[in-house]
Amino acid sequence: MRVVSLHPDVLVATSAVWQTTCTIVRGPVDGTNASSDRAAEAFVIDSPVLQSELDVLPTLLAQSGFPFTGLLATHADWDHVLGRLAFGAEAPLGVSETTAARLTAEPGSAARRLREFDQQWYVSRPAPLALGQVQALPVPGHLDVGDRTIELHPTGGHTADGMAVWIPWAKVLVVGDHLSPVELPMLSEGGSRSAYAATLERLRPLVEQADHVVPGHGEVLDGTRALAILREDVAYLADWTLPIARRDPEQLKIHAANQARVGA
Repeated sequence: MRVVSLHPDVLVATSAVWQTTCTIVRGPVDGTNASSDRAAEAFVIDSPVLQSELDVLPTLLAQSGFPFTGLLATHADWDHVLGRLAFGAEAPLGVSETTAARLTAEPGSAARRLREFDQQWYVSRPAPLALGQVQALPVPGHLDVGDRTIELHPTGGHTADGMAVWIPWAKVLVVGDHLSPVELPMLSEGGSRSAYAATLERLRPLVEQADHVVPGHGEVLDGTRALAILREDVAYLADWTLPIARRDPEQLKIHAANQARVGA
């Protein structure tokens, strides 16, 4: 797992599996920064995949001065909701109202998909995934982190649920499974071509303000590159124009599945 600092209050850890990203945001108290001795709060957004990566997250936060407060997940896909395997089954988990509804409608789905992955790749876990109760957050909305506030913006199209997280003081945008430099827009079950395109347009003004954009899969992007990927994704959804950098065999499988889902 690779960890980079985007700002004194923002870290990004990237899993060895699918380049899945996990963003950690700290809200200082009284506008203080990383050198403060005063208490702050920190949220962990999404999760790495391997258990060895999850195991080091608490130590990473402690050594970096990020006091753990709770978990956030951009959407309900299993590879983004593994934080409780790092911080315990009672760790608070906040999700959008649409994600909470999806988790209720699909009980046990994330745990089942994780178990299938672990069996295929011989991954050992100390305990099964138990999501239990989650806190449904109003989206669009805001969430206080220390004395700062992050913004929650609705997303959809990849799946039927989701949210993006805008960290305004750091100019960091966490977009879940959108704007990936390594993966085409993927229309999963519950996803929609039109909803995905609408999400990109909602994200556009935030991307234009961002210094860094964190996709759910792939390296962190600067604002200019993220805008270029956004334009490519808009074109792809409009007429299936494949981006030059995303035409490998795995992406062609995703492309075929997308077309089959919408009947193209």
